[in-house]
Amino acid sequence: MLSRKAEDYLEAILNIKDEQGYVRVKNISASLNVKPPSVVEMLKRLDREGLVRYEKHNGVELTEKGYRLAIAVKEKHDAIKAFLKIIRVPEKIAEKDACTIEHGLDPKTITQIKALVEFVERSPIFPDWLKHFETFCKTGKHFCEKRSMRRTESLQTIESDREQWGEKREQSSA
Repeated sequence: MLSRKAEDYLEAILNIKDEQGYVRVKNISASLNVKPPSVVEMLKRLDREGLVRYEKHNGVELTEKGYRLAIAVKEKHDAIKAFLKIIRVPEKIAEKDACTIEHGLDPKTITQIKALVEFVERSPIFPDWLKHFETFCKTGKHFCEKRSMRRTESLQTIESDREQWGEKREQSSA
């Protein structure tokens, strides 16, 4: 199992390659906000593990194995970020939090988050519950509270009617 730091490097390499077409130590250093000597140390380790090909002055390439792992990390990250955005976490915070969360979740949890994100994104109309959630976040009031209170009052009325009906039946049979 890869360390959290190693996963971050693989994901950064993948993202930089997608954006710029090539990856250099300085790009990784800037992306992860770490010093170049630390990047070189990690690249040598990832190279030994067969996840990247690193040669000084020639840049960095993901191996097939490294690419597959980087894609898996990126998919986790993207799913968590999308979920956080669905629940109205601001973009920058969602990005930062996805980086933190992506490493510690069970694969089954990730699968369910991906399913929820896909479900919401593929919904033909904006789901009402999302509108209700936005209102709740702004006001602290749940849309369904009024409906819930009315339902509770109705249930109390029904229960009261049943008690009265029971008393009437007992009196008439006596």
